[in-house]
Amino acid sequence: MDERLRNDRREALIDAALRLADRVGWDRVLLHEVADATGLTLAEVAAHFAHKDALAEAWFDRADRRLLAVAQTPGWAALDVPQRLHAALLAWFDALAPHRKTCLAMLGYKLQPEHLHLQVLGALRVSRTVQWLREVARLPATGWRRELEEAALTALYLAAFAHWLRDDTPGSSATRDFVMRWLARADGLARRLPGAA
Repeated sequence: MDERLRNDRREALIDAALRLADRVGWDRVLLHEVADATGLTLAEVAAHFAHKDALAEAWFDRADRRLLAVAQTPGWAALDVPQRLHAALLAWFDALAPHRKTCLAMLGYKLQPEHLHLQVLGALRVSRTVQWLREVARLPATGWRRELEEAALTALYLAAFAHWLRDDTPGSSATRDFVMRWLARADGLARRLPGAA
């Protein structure tokens, strides 16, 4: 199968799953209904996604791609680290915004006690997104400073995500303000660490 057709089918399946989830809830999304909505067979769905959570992971991959794309913004390297982190996080949230309630349902599905395997994959997802945040923000730290930086960035990412999931303000303005305040405090603390520039 042509790579472009394969990608188009994958994207169509993700979109169909999201539309269905917006109507009935993520827990009630069934893969045969996603197949029906796209005119594909269940076997064709399985060729793209091994299970329902793979669709959720592909949805979060879209957000990661948006996060990576923001680094191509003209003048990106001239921004300071808090500005880059703020823009990167908000790009990630903006990518997910059309289906925010479904994102919350996806997380609830992952956290069900019988889905321990999905929780492990979720932890890996958090780590992967945090690593991309570090790269997009051009964070140069190594050694113990990097470890501290990653712990702080993971805490920020998770806190901002939790905030965003509940944020009903226009344009998620409360989350935007939350992230900026958090970054300003973190930047102030980082400047007081030994060896800070």
